[in-house]
Amino acid sequence: MTPFHVTATGHSLNYLPEYVAVDQGFFADEDLTVTASVPRPWDRVLDDLRDGTASAALGGIWVPSMYRDRADHLVPFAQIAARAPLALLGREAAADFSWQALPGKTVLMKGSNGASVGLYFKMRLREEGIDPGRIGFIQDLDGAMLSKLFLGGLGDYLVIDYPGALRLAAAGGCHIVQAFPVQGGPIPWSVYYALGPADDGRVQQQAVFCRALQRGMDWIQAREPESYGDFLTRIFPALPVDILLRAARTYRENAMWTTPLIDPEGYERWQLGIADGHLISAPIPYETLNDPRPTAALRAAA
Repeated sequence: MTPFHVTATGHSLNYLPEYVAVDQGFFADEDLTVTASVPRPWDRVLDDLRDGTASAALGGIWVPSMYRDRADHLVPFAQIAARAPLALLGREAAADFSWQALPGKTVLMKGSNGASVGLYFKMRLREEGIDPGRIGFIQDLDGAMLSKLFLGGLGDYLVIDYPGALRLAAAGGCHIVQAFPVQGGPIPWSVYYALGPADDGRVQQQAVFCRALQRGMDWIQAREPESYGDFLTRIFPALPVDILLRAARTYRENAMWTTPLIDPEGYERWQLGIADGHLISAPIPYETLNDPRPTAALRAAA
């Protein structure tokens, strides 16, 4: 068996196909022993790539984009989450929400674990014709602190992970006014990337990894979440089972997990968001940043 270690920026429901592929033996069928770790702080995933501890990092594609031609050459080769696993919480009912009412308001969103949340929400504002400069942001604190302060009356809106938003809304005092897995459109939210260009041997290893990951996605698509509720609670013991089931169902029904192929349309959209966030000077062409070879067989079979 060939070891394949994933260093991840988090432990998250939107990474579910990887956990399924491990549990169901799909990686083992490809002669891979896949393990994972979540270093703290999150940017130590780059150290794991540099020292050879990890075969791949799992996180936002904005990191390889930002580093391109500036520092490490980080090469994305597969996608696991194709929607933003976030929600916007407000104090009004969802039916009363309007994007055009946001100018002049204050939005809370975490900034302690990377740039994805802020980049994404500000991209959505621009897509709705709203200048982010017309909105006040509090985003230099962690999500747990901001959630507590929001419930206590700070700010007008809170951007948070979707399972967390379900939990807060169920407790009362706020409502999900935008569920981004449902209403946010396609985006390569979470990708696997490696250090430097791959030789033929590494491409082959990544290809069989992608093949097993596809089986994990297919396994999820073929089942209602209730049929594997025990597995979900074992992997995510801190979340109530009803929240896990609802979030997993939403992700499954809204194309979160369909293919390891990095979606070109979603990629182009996200590159505009990353560029508008000033992390890159201009969008990077798809095949300049990504290596399409590990998913080529999946593309041909589609």
